[in-house]
Amino acid sequence: MNFDLTEEQQLLEDSVARFVADKYPLEQRRKLADGSRGYSEDHWKAFAELGWLAVPFDEDDGGIGGGPVETMVVMEQFGRGLVLEPYLPTVILGGGVLRRTLAGDQRADLLGKLIEGKLQLAFAHSEEQARWDLNDVTSSAREDGDGWILNGAKTVVFNGGNADLLIVSARNSGGQMDTDGISLFLVDPKADGVKVESYPTVDGLRAAEVTLKDVRVAGDALLGDAGKAWPIIEAVADEALLALCAEALGSLDVMVKDTVQYTQERQQFGHPLADFQTVQHRLVEMFMEYEQCKSLVYRATMEYAQNGHEAARTLSACKHLIGTAGKFIGENAVQLHGGMGVTEELRLGHFFKRQLVIESQFGNSDFHLEQFAA
Repeated sequence: MNFDLTEEQQLLEDSVARFVADKYPLEQRRKLADGSRGYSEDHWKAFAELGWLAVPFDEDDGGIGGGPVETMVVMEQFGRGLVLEPYLPTVILGGGVLRRTLAGDQRADLLGKLIEGKLQLAFAHSEEQARWDLNDVTSSAREDGDGWILNGAKTVVFNGGNADLLIVSARNSGGQMDTDGISLFLVDPKADGVKVESYPTVDGLRAAEVTLKDVRVAGDALLGDAGKAWPIIEAVADEALLALCAEALGSLDVMVKDTVQYTQERQQFGHPLADFQTVQHRLVEMFMEYEQCKSLVYRATMEYAQNGHEAARTLSACKHLIGTAGKFIGENAVQLHGGMGVTEELRLGHFFKRQLVIESQFGNSDFHLEQFAA
């Protein structure tokens, strides 16, 4: 396969890489994570001005007509800086739902605001009992006149505390595990009956618990056809999984390179650590794990770009490898750094924390190994 980027893709990668190098030193990231919103609003405006929020949207919608490869390029560079801005919840998940469901003036209005950086979204789908079964939905939607009444609870809703609109999944028919009968709704987080409890996650990002009690929404809050949301949920989950794998790839590269550099500088018994054969073997194993991840992320991205959900088996293989390799590289990087590896002042520990959270999103390595085998 030809993995070379086109000229436009290379320009996009260079643009994001420069931004991350300039704006995301560790101390700056820690200050942003501790702020009231957990990210920089100026950075978000810059994302809009640079066209990154427009990447996956069609030109007719004001986007740049990018696909999975362009998203991979952006997310890999974000992974190298542990970027805090809610690109995945807003652009990949929320935007992925909107571009598959909206039409007419509503489509132009909401997608236009998103691309301009004036609208943030959160995909409120996961439920406590479901773990990673996307079809396990107990939240309910009941028709009421020309609108709907929503009830239920959603857990670990990334960017839920900052979102201008929530995209909520709820069941209007069928049993708890049925793929038919699930619908998607736009919900104002400030509406009566909506309770949003935001909290920081271990990797410095923000998530929320969302509770809906007799929440009334208008008829035009329904996204797509009632009870037919499953293919949309499946598609945006696939794209989010690929984006997370690309982000993880960027962070793995940093962990490997930081460890190589440290072992070349750290002296022990009058020699750099990298002179010792056991350390060399460990570094080679880390590098090989990273290279395998890189190859599989590229393959999964290109297969998905060509075949969509038919590439699900490769996507599961990719997520499994990212999870196992991420743990191996992270643990060895921390060990080779010694006590420094777990300090807040060293960026390595922050990358490892993010890696562990990515492992748990949209199915961990064991879950995807089962999916691959099935």
